Amino acid sequence: MGAGTGAGAGAAAGAGAAGEAHAAIAAGFARGDEAALRDAYARWSPLVFTLAVRSLGNRTDAEDVAQQVFISAWRSREHFDPSRATLQSWLVGITKHRIADAHEARTRAGRIEAELVGVAEVDGGVFDEDLAERAMVSEALNGLPPTPRRVMHLAFYERMTHSQIAERLDLPVGTVKSHIRRSLARIRERWEVEDAPGT
Repeated sequence: MGAGTGAGAGAAAGAGAAGEAHAAIAAGFARGDEAALRDAYARWSPLVFTLAVRSLGNRTDAEDVAQQVFISAWRSREHFDPSRATLQSWLVGITKHRIADAHEARTRAGRIEAELVGVAEVDGGVFDEDLAERAMVSEALNGLPPTPRRVMHLAFYERMTHSQIAERLDLPVGTVKSHIRRSLARIRERWEVEDAPGT
């Protein structure tokens, strides 16, 4: 057996081992094995994140999409059939839907802003900035994942303290602060992108 044949055989063996490992992860995932969820996240979250950041152009949004993809996949794992598709291709399919959702949230925010500006022009320049701000914040909050959205709603609309929110949602105070900090950064980045020339 020549050197080239040996290398080819080695690569084929490696690919076969990887395929078997992926199949084992997929089978465990379908059964609801949490270790398989961890393995799947370690194996395919870089791919999911890369697809999201290339489409959305924002690392924070891409991180949220990656989180949503694996949460959605785990919650709907009973619909995953390893005999019909690989786990990787199933996750990529979910990723495309979550990316589309993120783009739609951005579009909604831009549309509302445009409509509010139009109303201001029709009314001769009388523009309720507070109403506009609240509408834009409301739309931005709708683009957040459920828990951060609930935290921000309690902080922004009900003016609850961090401790009150933590008690209401049964979350550590540090987690509440983290959700607020990340959500504010995300909203600010989104508005900066939308206000940028050419957007």
